[in-house]
Amino acid sequence: MFLYRCVPYLLAGLLFLFGGMIFYAGAGEKPPVNNITPGTHPFAITVDGVERSYFVHVPSSYDSARKWPVVVMFHGGGGSAKTAMWETGWNNKSEKEGFLAVFPDGTRPDASRPASFRDNPQTWNDGSNRPNVGAVRCEAPDVEFVSAMLAELKLRFSVDEHRIYATGFSNGASMTFRVARELSPIIAAAAPVSGADWLNGTNPERAVALLYITGMADPLNPFRGGEIYIGNHFFGTKPATREMIANWVKIHGCPTKGRVVYDKDKATGIAYGLPGQPPKVVLYTIEGHGHHWPGGKSALPERFAGKNTAKIKATDIIWEFFKAHTLAENTGAKQDTPADADMPRH
Repeated sequence: MFLYRCVPYLLAGLLFLFGGMIFYAGAGEKPPVNNITPGTHPFAITVDGVERSYFVHVPSSYDSARKWPVVVMFHGGGGSAKTAMWETGWNNKSEKEGFLAVFPDGTRPDASRPASFRDNPQTWNDGSNRPNVGAVRCEAPDVEFVSAMLAELKLRFSVDEHRIYATGFSNGASMTFRVARELSPIIAAAAPVSGADWLNGTNPERAVALLYITGMADPLNPFRGGEIYIGNHFFGTKPATREMIANWVKIHGCPTKGRVVYDKDKATGIAYGLPGQPPKVVLYTIEGHGHHWPGGKSALPERFAGKNTAKIKATDIIWEFFKAHTLAENTGAKQDTPADADMPRH
């Protein structure tokens, strides 16, 4: 089991994976399967002999008589499910728009103790082979966890299986990239924020629609790529952002020349796609913005993460993108969504 492969590792550079302040809640009591009430509920499942936890926010409008979209939000390294709620507001968006918001917890070195940013940080096995990332070093079966979590979710809730989406921040963004590649048959669209795609050589079984948002002045996710050092600790060589996006454009078979769909408040959105269809790949860049969820909350100090300058709201932009994409679009089913429906208006 991967638990026994976990060993102590350096914590001093984990700031670049940070997902905010640490809040931890155990799995707790599971709500009755047939009696789900609105609110945020904890769940737990066992994967490879280790109990894994996640939270589901159920909107007040939930009715099992219809199918509901799902948005999975992966926290940043050192963070937690509750951190992700606090930072991004996906639980509030769930209430407003009507979907199930899911917040899984990553792997911590000592599963017997609560998560702590400084001495028991939760991270994701993002496929990067970086030994200073705990879940990577432990070879945590995080893809298997996500797959099992979604399977359980379908048993507990009335889930629209054509509208399951993934998003994440930092190390959680890299996990989002991995899920989009390795669980592509069940993920309708993905939206990583401020993280790297470490698996450029792994082609997905199905081309997943992808939106990527990043700051141009992010010292922990350098836009042009290159080696990442925090102090004396090496945290991998990140691919350049445009190279990552070009790879996804190629996966979708889209023209390599994109078009500007947003240019406001020092943010630029460039979309790639086929004529008459919603864009398949979208890149948002934010001038002067550092390592923070755009439009959300952040506890990261500027001296480590750069400035929080974004005026756009990543959660809103991502949801509009998600609404334009379903699994059915790649199965020949008729789509009623007009082109550019996933783009914010000026």
